[in-house]
Amino acid sequence: MHPLTVEQLSAYSTRAIAAAAVVHALLFAGLWWWSRRVLRRLVDVLDDFTRGLKHRSVLDRSATLSEQVDAFLADVREVLEAPNGASEKQALAARLKILDEKRADLRSMRFETVYSMARTMVEAYPLAGVLGTILAIGAALQLQEPSVSAVVERFGEAIWSTFAGLVAAIVLMFVNSVLEPGLLSLTEHRRQVRAMIARAKHVLCLPEQEGS
Repeated sequence: MHPLTVEQLSAYSTRAIAAAAVVHALLFAGLWWWSRRVLRRLVDVLDDFTRGLKHRSVLDRSATLSEQVDAFLADVREVLEAPNGASEKQALAARLKILDEKRADLRSMRFETVYSMARTMVEAYPLAGVLGTILAIGAALQLQEPSVSAVVERFGEAIWSTFAGLVAAIVLMFVNSVLEPGLLSLTEHRRQVRAMIARAKHVLCLPEQEGS
């Protein structure tokens, strides 16, 4: 196969930017689904962890996953701070084993890594658009008889590359701004649960497990 020429790269640049933006939007949708799935598993683990506590929060079905996590953490803090409640503290100590067995989602940084890459790469679209325009000018200069009119003509066609890059960046920035609170809530809840586990082990005088 012959390598693509500058002219061919210039011709494909606008379509390549549009295709990449569609894939990027699908990636954001996948990250949202991923965060909901992991947060649901986290809620299930915390539900097992707090089951059996006397003063356990009861939320209605309309409560969000984030509200459920906050309620579970409040229940655990209440037990740890209670001056009397040896039986419940003993139950928590036993149930920490459940959390230690199901903490893969707490330790994993894959979600944060992928989301950071997706968020950062939005800034590349305007640069990709400018690159497409530069390629078009370069293609015009490579003509056997380059002229100002040829460069202007190619530039007029290539400006769509810059337009596509700017539009893609604006749309994806809007998508990220809508999804970001929910996506970052997973990271925050993981941090809170890890802190709660460390505090519970300290209060209950349990040994810290490697990776906590």
